[in-house]
Amino acid sequence: MQYKSVVGESVAEKIIEKSRFLAYTAHAESEEEAKAFLARVRGMHPLATHVCYGYIADKAGNLLRFSDDGEPQGTAGMPILGVLKAQELKETVIAVVRYFGGIKLGAGGLTRAYAGCAADGVAASVLKVYETGVEATLSVSYADVNAALRFLEGETVLSRDFGAEACFTVIVKEREFDLFCARAQDFFNGKARIAANKRYFYGF
Repeated sequence: MQYKSVVGESVAEKIIEKSRFLAYTAHAESEEEAKAFLARVRGMHPLATHVCYGYIADKAGNLLRFSDDGEPQGTAGMPILGVLKAQELKETVIAVVRYFGGIKLGAGGLTRAYAGCAADGVAASVLKVYETGVEATLSVSYADVNAALRFLEGETVLSRDFGAEACFTVIVKEREFDLFCARAQDFFNGKARIAANKRYFYGF
């Protein structure tokens, strides 16, 4: 299983007919994380006219929520959620803050504004494909440290530990882990040790 999501948080801003819109986008692995993010955004903008949002807070795309927060029904939350669906994003929350500028946009104008701002928020984000990875430790003797550094070029190294021997913690796609192990044994002539620690979803 794999899915696409944003990494970390981002913000995008635009002015539409004197109204100020700010789109905050974040990775959220649960409804609790999404709600905490939304509460933080609201706390940052206590004087905002509206804080509308949409989120898909699970890997399968079933946990969907949205809010118009006082805007006419269907003109804010659904367009934001529609952007998430159109871009096939999971575990992602978008909050669009609006400071009313005195000019009414009408239902169509609001729908376009919120959808456009949500799209801008996604465009400002870093996107990655998340899939099951294996976190593993590659251990070699100090004589093979330079060789290990060459072998690990292009791999995602999470940490390095130089104790009794040199240990490199890496995250490898689960579907490529057997190949990684085979390559390591061939590269180090069977002298390297690889221990699989745990499996979890990771943005590669």
